[in-house]
Amino acid sequence: MSERAQAIIDLSAIAHNVQQLKLRAGVPLLAVVKADAYGHGLIPVAECAIAAGAQWLGVALLEEALTIRKATIVAPIIAWLVPPGSDFAEAIKNDIDLGVASLPIFREVIAAGQSLDKRPRIHIEVDTGMTRGGFLYEWENFLLELAQEKENVTVVGLFSHFARADEPGEKQNAQQLKRFVEMSDDLNRIGIEPQIHHLSNSAATLVDASAHFDLVRTGIALYGLTPDLTHLGTSQELGLKPAMTLRAKLHIVKEVLADTSVGYGATARTQIDTKLGVVAMGYADGIPRVAEGAGVFIHGKRAPICGRVSMDQFVVDLGPDSTAQGGEWVVIFGPGGSGEYTADDWGIASSSINYEIVTRLGTRVPRSYTHIKEGE
Repeated sequence: MSERAQAIIDLSAIAHNVQQLKLRAGVPLLAVVKADAYGHGLIPVAECAIAAGAQWLGVALLEEALTIRKATIVAPIIAWLVPPGSDFAEAIKNDIDLGVASLPIFREVIAAGQSLDKRPRIHIEVDTGMTRGGFLYEWENFLLELAQEKENVTVVGLFSHFARADEPGEKQNAQQLKRFVEMSDDLNRIGIEPQIHHLSNSAATLVDASAHFDLVRTGIALYGLTPDLTHLGTSQELGLKPAMTLRAKLHIVKEVLADTSVGYGATARTQIDTKLGVVAMGYADGIPRVAEGAGVFIHGKRAPICGRVSMDQFVVDLGPDSTAQGGEWVVIFGPGGSGEYTADDWGIASSSINYEIVTRLGTRVPRSYTHIKEGE
């Protein structure tokens, strides 16, 4: 079947990133594969990460964890965004560890375990300063209930999440680390000693050894992308290899005169007589509608976006001397080594971040997988 767009995932890059992050961390590594592995493909990435040395898998949603189990992947998995009403019994049956962030969740998990006569495996999430998920002011009440129920549950882990780990030296990081240790001590006082303490995300894994504890959770860095271009540097500077190359076909190429309006709202006008290319992807595929300053790469040159991105297509200025033709592939973003735009470039162009650029790719874009060896 002919394709008009494609995301090519280099699994050897992901394996490289796993190995590099493990060396940096010095402790076991959890590969975060939520959101379809940040758009890279849940099962292929999960299998690759485990084969490369990741010991754990982490997802947000229970259905993601169940999909992994159905693929016969037996590695430990934690699902941490499991609100009240989730199918906790199914999770327990499939040996999926559950993040517990509130008393209502804890009570439902305990009840599900008792209905199966099987002890649930939980990771207690604590709010150390992100002010998002995790126990905050109900912490003391939770400790009382946990002390009463500790024979009915296995506390595998204690975890929290940094708000500003991508800003080394920011005082909130030290405050969160201190609070995390204090809350761990609270558990110890009631006779609970989690097997695993995990706080580090990708940024902390790369720059803060004091936060590594027993396990690091690596998301964006697993895919070869920097957690923060400004404060931490580029992927290359961090020793990471971007895994995704996104490409699409030119639908048509046309010659246009100077001062020709382009696209919805006529927000752009050609400055000179030139050639425009219509790229067969749009915001329905995940291309940011608001991107300004990004574009595509073809014949060794960058061609910037011209006008607004449409639902299924967008226009680029190929230049008057271009020999590009309809049906040719253009690279929308890739690792950047050949001069192509990167996910970082697209993030900046759309006032967003590389995380969103790769994760938002729609289901209309097929993924293909390569295993490029070192040196090729």
